[in-house]
Amino acid sequence: MKFKEYDVVRTLQECEEGVNKGEVGTVVMTFEIPNEAYEVEFLDKDGQTKALCTLLPEEIEIVKK
Repeated sequence: MKFKEYDVVRTLQECEEGVNKGEVGTVVMTFEIPNEAYEVEFLDKDGQTKALCTLLPEEIEIVKK
């Protein structure tokens, strides 16, 4: 697995839920089956959940561990 829970990541492309390329979120769940994927939570300016996106490893990059 490339990323783990609680890693802070940046999107490399837009996501359907209204998340723009370059936004920062936190990995909240990891998947191995059927493919490697990550559930990433994005917050709004008030700290409330803005979106949860399931992203492939090539769609995100690590910001900090």
